Amino acid sequence: MSPVSPRVIIIGAGIVGANLADELALLGHANTLVIEQGPLGIPGGSTSHAPGLVYSSNPSKSMTEFAQYTIKKLSSLIGPDGTSSFLPVGGLEIATNAERLADLHRRAGWNRSYGVEAEVIDAEACLEKFPMLAEGKVLGGLFTPGDGLALAAKGTQLVIERAKAAGVEFRDRTIVTDIEVTGGKVTAVICGEDRFEADIVVSCAGFWGPKIGEMAGTSIPLLPLGHQFAWTTPAPSLAGVNELPNGASRPILRYQDRDLYYREWGDRIGIGSYAHRPMPVDLDTLKSYRPEEITHERMPSSLDFTPEDFAAEWEATQELLPDLRNTQIQRGFNGIFSFTPDGGSLVGQSKDVDGFYAAEAVWVTHAPGIAKAVAELIATGTSSTDLSDCDLNRFEDVQRTKEYVSETSQQNFVEIYDVRHPLEPRTTPRAVRTSPFYSRQQELGAFFLEGTGWERPHWYEANAALLDQLPAEWAAPDRDSWSNKFHSPIAAVEAWKTRTAVAMFDMTPLKRVEVTGPGAGDLLQGLTTANMLRAPGMVSYTLLLDAAGGITSDITVARISDEVYQAGINSNVDVAYLNREAKKFNAANPGKWVAVRDITAGTSCIGLWGPLAPEVMAKVTDDDLSNEGLKYFRTKQISIAGLPVTAMRLSYVGEFGWELYASADVSAKLWDVLFEAGQEQGIIAAGREAFNSMRLEKGFRSFGTDMTSEHEPEQAGLGFAVKAAKTVDFVGKSALAERAAAATKRLRCLTVDDGVSVVMGKEPVYVNGKASGYVTSAAYGYTVRKPIAYAWLPVSVETGDSVDIEYFGNPIAATVVDDPLYDPQMERLRGLSLATSAS
Repeated sequence: MSPVSPRVIIIGAGIVGANLADELALLGHANTLVIEQGPLGIPGGSTSHAPGLVYSSNPSKSMTEFAQYTIKKLSSLIGPDGTSSFLPVGGLEIATNAERLADLHRRAGWNRSYGVEAEVIDAEACLEKFPMLAEGKVLGGLFTPGDGLALAAKGTQLVIERAKAAGVEFRDRTIVTDIEVTGGKVTAVICGEDRFEADIVVSCAGFWGPKIGEMAGTSIPLLPLGHQFAWTTPAPSLAGVNELPNGASRPILRYQDRDLYYREWGDRIGIGSYAHRPMPVDLDTLKSYRPEEITHERMPSSLDFTPEDFAAEWEATQELLPDLRNTQIQRGFNGIFSFTPDGGSLVGQSKDVDGFYAAEAVWVTHAPGIAKAVAELIATGTSSTDLSDCDLNRFEDVQRTKEYVSETSQQNFVEIYDVRHPLEPRTTPRAVRTSPFYSRQQELGAFFLEGTGWERPHWYEANAALLDQLPAEWAAPDRDSWSNKFHSPIAAVEAWKTRTAVAMFDMTPLKRVEVTGPGAGDLLQGLTTANMLRAPGMVSYTLLLDAAGGITSDITVARISDEVYQAGINSNVDVAYLNREAKKFNAANPGKWVAVRDITAGTSCIGLWGPLAPEVMAKVTDDDLSNEGLKYFRTKQISIAGLPVTAMRLSYVGEFGWELYASADVSAKLWDVLFEAGQEQGIIAAGREAFNSMRLEKGFRSFGTDMTSEHEPEQAGLGFAVKAAKTVDFVGKSALAERAAAATKRLRCLTVDDGVSVVMGKEPVYVNGKASGYVTSAAYGYTVRKPIAYAWLPVSVETGDSVDIEYFGNPIAATVVDDPLYDPQMERLRGLSLATSAS
């Protein structure tokens, strides 16, 4: 341990906190104190009663990796009895209807995409693996042989002992009463009369996380919810099957059609249910126990069982497992678990308080993996597994309110085992965030999807009237029932009109920040891969990297004036990062200052794109917006019908046009002016389905979908965004060359050979019969007349190679092609095609 290594205090000694201490020690950092309010042997949190099922199947690659690490680590933790802390009994998810069986094929695809062994087996094989199943009840199942049971309490005690041996200090029976914050940074943890100095504090307090967050001035948006678990009396067919009282030899079992799961528990069956009503827990009224009162049967996280909520599920269980008709419920409890607005974990450093981290809403399945990621963040500044989809700061302000967290978390509990389409929007709450154009969009019959609380038009029913005019070559083929969900043939009309006339897109929900001050240019210069010190009026597409050279965001930055920049960014995670770096910059540069302000809510953006867009703009402005008056990737302030507008020559659909930014108070008027002026040119409002199709035709990447911190620029096809002439040592620069040389995968464009099969993303891609990558983005390309998919594939794959995409268990032939598929010479974007047609 380095004598200058920061002092880390971890709050909570459950499976997350204990593993974090252990992972830090494995990285050579043992200057750590772990504080636990309960006794160390039985902390009293979720770890103490977790049933321990570890399933790898997850649409998130990162969460799958965390589960795989959990299996690896727990398997390596050997107790004094010579056995490990993981039982590799396998996992079995069963289907009792056709919809679920189809979904199991999709889930198997997730596994194979991320390198996890999985197969869909028939009913007979399901009965062989779990003989208690009723004959004729099950249609088939998803079997994952590497999954199994985590012996969470055992594994946690073993890592505690290992961490102690490495020098980590543990204090149990100690209640945190406050967290000291000075100058926006944590300085100490207060436990009654005791004060423990700290450089870094990590909340691993489980469902108590919101209370710990309050002490540090940080929102921890989770809701504690009760979840039923019960044990049967001994089952006749299990007599003598398992040697240990809590042992298991058959797969863990999920009956998702009834929101149930099962595990053998010696000669009994343990039953978990999500089928009951949501049971929110008020932490202010939660019964507390003195440390000496906590037992395995009595602990703060274990509420009294409510048999009336279990009656229907007990009946369904006996139908599925008939031998249990010979048993009764011996005991049960309602255990407290954490749920969040999107169902994901909460990981990373607070956007408000330096040095305060969280690892909350983490289930046993992912706990050691997430602990490893947080240890890496603390020790090296980067995680080897991408954290973007579980970043603590990903939620918007409205998504962190008590009411929003409660409603959405309860909804996630109810839907936890539902078959959900990747585009399926939440049903409530809706219309939380609307752009200034919302009423106009409603009048045009917009079909809205929802993201980060925003209502986003996917297509407009008003454009259905144009289907009769749609040229036959633009019409898309019929789709299968899954890809047809949340799709409309109207999207073809909207793509056609954008490519041949002009369309308006509401880009308001895309996040924007203003970076101002005499230090604004210098700050951005050190954080991005492009030159930020160009003249006012210049716009740059650039990347944010982590110290290891991984992509943490792609952003577009416009220099409005000498000290004012406007950046189009991806999420609140970017805002948190820019603000944190601005704070560091200001401290290091007292002669300069820089401020970062989120301007999204107070502004709007219209994308006006298409070959006839110049004709529309000529009617409403006297400003020179010709190809020479405002070149591609340039910006200037203009007036449209007397309204002040910032115009940027950008287009993410690949057509000539502008992004038009205005303040919210004049935005509705701007929409009306443009829509009225464009009637002669056949202007329409267009939605996100057409937008996404045209984006992929043009080869534009989407952060979080096509690339993450797992990838570096060259392999993602974004090497052009790293300016070789840039001499400033920007974040991640020194790691790029070595990382690019070590790359084994590249993001490639595929077109589907049959011309009709549309995939949705995350499907495995087979090269020479072997699962070798996975699909990121996909859509039907209305302009190129074929389905498109982007996929991560081995660098050895070449243009023209044939591959197969697995879609619900069936192969779809595709071909690797060079991208972009549309306007590869950039003639339309740069306005060269307009000049040619004019001449």
